[in-house]
Amino acid sequence: MAQANKPKKMTEVTKEQISGVTSLIKKKNIQIVDLKFNDLPGLWQHFSIPASELSDSPDPKSGIWSEGIGFDGSSIRGFQKIQESDMVLYLDAATAVTDPVCEVPTLSIICNVFDPVTKEAYTRDPRFIAQKAEEYLRSTGIADQSFWGPEYEFFLFDDVRYSQTVNQGFYSVDSVEGIWNSGRDEQPNLGYKPRHKEGYFPVPPHDSLQDVRSQMILKMIETGIPIEVHHHEVATAGQNEIDIRYSPLVRMADHCMMYKYIVKNMARDFGMVATFMPKPLFGDNGSGMHTHQSLWKNGKNLFFDAKGYGMISETAKYYVGGLLKHANALMAFCAPSTNSYKRLVPGYEAPVNLVYSLRNRSAAVRIPMYSENPKSKRIEFRPPDPMCNPYLSFSALLMAGIDGVKKKINPGKPFEGNTYELEGKAAKKLPTVPGSLEQAIDALEADHKFLLEGGVFTQDVIDVWIEYKRSEIDAVRLRPHPWEFQLYFDM
Repeated sequence: MAQANKPKKMTEVTKEQISGVTSLIKKKNIQIVDLKFNDLPGLWQHFSIPASELSDSPDPKSGIWSEGIGFDGSSIRGFQKIQESDMVLYLDAATAVTDPVCEVPTLSIICNVFDPVTKEAYTRDPRFIAQKAEEYLRSTGIADQSFWGPEYEFFLFDDVRYSQTVNQGFYSVDSVEGIWNSGRDEQPNLGYKPRHKEGYFPVPPHDSLQDVRSQMILKMIETGIPIEVHHHEVATAGQNEIDIRYSPLVRMADHCMMYKYIVKNMARDFGMVATFMPKPLFGDNGSGMHTHQSLWKNGKNLFFDAKGYGMISETAKYYVGGLLKHANALMAFCAPSTNSYKRLVPGYEAPVNLVYSLRNRSAAVRIPMYSENPKSKRIEFRPPDPMCNPYLSFSALLMAGIDGVKKKINPGKPFEGNTYELEGKAAKKLPTVPGSLEQAIDALEADHKFLLEGGVFTQDVIDVWIEYKRSEIDAVRLRPHPWEFQLYFDM
């Protein structure tokens, strides 16, 4: 199998990069440098140092730039055991931006995780996995670049409460937009509450979050995130979408982490709370993360063919074949929570059927038809949700697509109908995504060799992911559900 070259260690930062960082520190009067890295499930972790620690170390062969900075890896989810806890962060100078939410002038830098004993990049660092995925793509000769464009959806609530003890369990979310508040005494209640499934695109005052989202995207743009569009989404109670313009894999995953950081912190500034849970509401649409992707070589989009179905090439079809073949295993990374499978059910615009089609939002793989421009041709994989770790989900999708191209996996005939309207035998003939996280994890356990190609994912990553996710499954499975009381308490 083709072996990907390991990315250069971040110790090999150049004097020019360091000069750029120190210039930014002086220009913005930076007082603090915040070092961010990703845990395995997908949450940013951080700690901060005085800016002088960087500005006083201009030599890439000495100080923090060369030696990194240590932390306790045993306290990070999915990382080390207590007896092997020492880990080191190396700063990626190319990611340095003024932190968009801190009051004290702060520089944000994304870091890569290394093992101080082996001096190697850490196999469970999600960013390293994504870097290896990009290198593996180049090593195959299939393409030299992949581009990614996720559509993040999220809810903004005005209040959230939840608790689980030995004798009780509940959750409660609320929004001034919630249709259930149409009769609440709000002194005055102005009545603009989007009905279920009617939140898509009405102007203010129905869309009460226009300015909130506008403020969010301006902050995102300040940090270098290219934004395409923002709007209210389908559900009642403050469902939103902000789309990022396409970027290469690792850069896009970096953007995704900053995106969520900005949304959560700015929501708090507005007295709200943001959640990326795929299904926080019963009976209305959940939040997805439709993921657009394409392969390029020598500046040419390999997915475009003017004469192909939906103007996609044979390469694109084989890529789709890989996605559909490995879809069940992919869901372990792309829809990685028990809550994810409360979204992935028919009837709520959730694409559960493993077919492909042009313009068809009921298919797992959609071929957008907005433009005939060769540069815009891509495929959209619709089952992922925003709970995923973008470094892992994008890498897994790329590896499945590469496997499809290498093996020329035929995706079969496209499906042109509305899969939601099928009944009986016709519905049963269509393959679907797993119905639970447990099924997705079982699928990953049975089908993950394609992820190990080129050493992109390693067996320890697969094993710890399966172990971690099964602990979440058991935690939910063992607890009584509130609806069980409705069903059974008086039997």
